[in-house]
Amino acid sequence: MSTNDEELRERALEQIQKKRDFQAHLIAYLLVNIFLVGIWAVTDLGGFFWPIFPILGWGIGIFFHGWDVYKGPPTEERIQMEIRHLEGRSTTLP
Repeated sequence: MSTNDEELRERALEQIQKKRDFQAHLIAYLLVNIFLVGIWAVTDLGGFFWPIFPILGWGIGIFFHGWDVYKGPPTEERIQMEIRHLEGRSTTLP
């Protein structure tokens, strides 16, 4: 197996692990928040919906975790654009 193939295999394994970790995180989020809503429903039916705080707070973390996993690697076009940006900046510095 060539070095390039080994690198691709490592990147693929890393991406698979990131997706598994995200799925576990999402399942934990759903189960815990269902449990909290159940506690709210049994103890304070019709009162202030306090589970909204962990749902929204943890939900922000879930959103960014998913973003990190599924946004994909940067495109070659984006990389070249950043290189041009950095080259332009380096020529203007003293």
